[in-house]
Amino acid sequence: MTLGAATGLIRNLAGVGNAFLDLVYPPSCLVCRKAVAGHGAICAECWRDIAFIERPYCERLGTPFERDLAQPGLISLEAAANPPAFGRARAVARYDSDKARALAHRLKYYDPLELAEPIGRCMARAGAELLADADVIVPIPLHRLRLLARRFNQSAALAQAISRESAVPAEMMALERVKPTAPQVGLTRAQRAANLSGAFRVAPEHADAIMGRNVVLVDDVLTTGATANAATRALLRAGAARVDLLVFARAVTSA
Repeated sequence: MTLGAATGLIRNLAGVGNAFLDLVYPPSCLVCRKAVAGHGAICAECWRDIAFIERPYCERLGTPFERDLAQPGLISLEAAANPPAFGRARAVARYDSDKARALAHRLKYYDPLELAEPIGRCMARAGAELLADADVIVPIPLHRLRLLARRFNQSAALAQAISRESAVPAEMMALERVKPTAPQVGLTRAQRAANLSGAFRVAPEHADAIMGRNVVLVDDVLTTGATANAATRALLRAGAARVDLLVFARAVTSA
């Protein structure tokens, strides 16, 4: 059999396999589960209801401005008053969107294998300018006890998907969560920071992958930024040249 014939046969078999999968598991919307044309898609109704973040937005925090101020490079009052440890943050959607929150919830607790790839592709597009400057992608880690209970880390799954889409290598084990932390819900900004103090470190055997590198830190959701700031500081202490942040959804306050 020639190479061309073998390639054609493989494609035909793949097509049959995909058709069989579509028959057994019909494509459905990632959000509402209604029928759609292909796997990994969002129906038109849900797409309209996801509050995607687009410019104009704060160049540091990625929070959208309510109106176009026609001045590139502006930062928000929040970024000026409480500058984050990371350089820039970018997000696909607002977390106050019911559809985006539902996707984030499903990714974290139910369907990481199904959702990580399409969400990761969206994140790669939203964070294209960060990834263009990046040397390495690093996910926010879970503590080993949390990982044992949950059995997966959604941030790691997203980092792998973003790496495949962008061709920026991912260092999945570079950052460690060495301190189990209490839930952040209900804590003040200061309490959150104290809760996460000393929670992260760069593993010594992976230090060379961070030293002098531009890092894109990946997480699923950004709320107060306490976790991202704590992880960023650990990366900077290990010698990272720059740390930017890429998430799927972020909480939005007035900018």
